[in-house]
Amino acid sequence: MELPENVTEMVNAHIMGFDATMGMRYLKVSADELIAELTVGEQHHQPYGLVHGGVHAGLIEAVCSTGAAVNVMPEGKSAVGLDNMTSFLRASRSGTLRCRATPIHKGRRSHVWQAEVRDGEDRLLATGRVRLMILDAGAAAAGETVELQGG
Repeated sequence: MELPENVTEMVNAHIMGFDATMGMRYLKVSADELIAELTVGEQHHQPYGLVHGGVHAGLIEAVCSTGAAVNVMPEGKSAVGLDNMTSFLRASRSGTLRCRATPIHKGRRSHVWQAEVRDGEDRLLATGRVRLMILDAGAAAAGETVELQGG
């Protein structure tokens, strides 16, 4: 699949909600690889001062979901998460988290993407797999049509 040359800039221009709150930004977006990062701040910590597991799971979900979405948006479709299986391997407290996602399966009705989260020293912190449902144009979720908000 051919994506626009400026797809990374386009995706970064539409970061909002949870992804914006997390402080995410994409370094690379293609049909078969996405890389995003965030700088750890106090808002990412749990009470022991470690990066909260939800940050890892959220980062994995966001990057995998974006991967599926950019693959199906040219067809007017959208992607929503069904499962997120995240495993936490190593704790961190500060620095940069970088998430790389790649597809395992890109089907007509579902996608499965895998991701790794690494720290600034390239140590593996978490791995995950996200299964996504591909929705046709005009499909509804939570009572409303699924479409990009604010952009």
